[in-house]
Amino acid sequence: MTLNIQIAVDCRNPHELADWWAETLEWAVEPQDESFIRSMIAQGFATEAETTIHNGHLVWGAGAAIRPPEELDATSPERRILFQTVPEEKTIKNRVHWDVRLAGADKDRARAALEARGATFLWTASQGPHSWHTMADPEGNEFCIS
Repeated sequence: MTLNIQIAVDCRNPHELADWWAETLEWAVEPQDESFIRSMIAQGFATEAETTIHNGHLVWGAGAAIRPPEELDATSPERRILFQTVPEEKTIKNRVHWDVRLAGADKDRARAALEARGATFLWTASQGPHSWHTMADPEGNEFCIS
């Protein structure tokens, strides 16, 4: 049996972080259905306070997701990253992080491009002939590029 995976990322600004990671991974932000959201409010299952306007669209305030563009229309995507709101700031090192493989791109150029978009360089490490940069996204979540 093959299982699909969703990774959930706690954050303060899920829509902004989803946009950032979608651009970084060359993925797409999952569209949200405004008419469905409005119907949930009209039926009393949600309130206006649970929504926000992002990039000119009504969306659920508590979360946003990204997935590979070829999986945008899938009802059960194989890969999905969900960014969900939590009230607290990140305070310690992540117990789980992801490695972004650069498919042959220069990691120093990638580092500079990510820093220009709001990432923070943390350190460089190596093991044998392999080296990588550890970075933090705009909310401080660690990831590695190699």
